[in-house]
Parts: sequence; structure tokens; C-alpha cells
Amino acid sequence: MSETNNVEQMIKVMSRNGWRITDQRRLLAEIFAKTDGYLSPKYVYDQMTVHYPSVSFDTVYRNLRLLSEMGALEQFYFMDGGLKFRMNCSNHHHHHLICMNCEKTLTFDYCPMETTLKLPGNFKIINHRFEVYGVCEECQESS
Repeated sequence: MSETNNVEQMIKVMSRNGWRITDQRRLLAEIFAKTDGYLSPKYVYDQMTVHYPSVSFDTVYRNLRLLSEMGALEQFYFMDGGLKFRMNCSNHHHHHLICMNCEKTLTFDYCPMETTLKLPGNFKIINHRFEVYGVCEECQESS
């Protein structure tokens, strides 16, 4: 998908969820559309303050979390780099294999939650996360 399409896709998600499309939110979409990788909240904040010096870190972080809840962004926790976000890579249910060296991500459609689970206390699952961290083939070969 092109950078322009990625921006418009995120803008649509914001609009569907009742957000006003401000210049700051458009810039937020552009920041994510320009990269295929993971961005830390600090990096996004630093990019935002270039154009909007008075924006607070809390505002940027809150927007990242809300965009993640809306499905526009995906969030991942890296053991050595903390929480990072990236543009949602797909509209279907999938999971990720994440390289701990280069942060390359592979998607796969298998979901361990598809098997019927008998959970205690009549627990109803609303959402889940399943990420596998390891080392990709390229990083294995180069070490």
C-alpha cells in the first residue's frame, strides 16, 4: 500500500471513531505511513515536536494507545526496547514472529486460541495477543 493510502486509511479509522482530523493527527498518520518498522512513543513524540513544539508526551502516547485500540496501529512489547507501535499490517486476524535482532516481522495465520478452551469461571475472551520472539533466518546466518 502506498504512503498516501496508508495515511488515508488511518484517517478513515480516526473519522469512523468520531475523531476530528486535526493537522496534528494527520501528521501522526504520516509518521507511521513513512515507515514499515516499529516506532517507540519517544520517537513519535520527537517527530511531532519538530512541527508542534508544545505537544505533550502524554498526548502523543494517549493517541497511540487509542489508535491501537481502534485497530489503526499494532503495539508490541520488545524485551529490550519497551513498547513500540506500527501501522496495522492486515485487516484479518493473524499473529507475528518477531526477530529480536533486526525487528523484522513475519505474519502467520495460525491462532492457538481457535481451539476450544474450557476457561474457569465462565470467562469470556474479548481479545488476545500472541507474539513469538526469536531470531530470523537472515540474522542467524549473519552471526
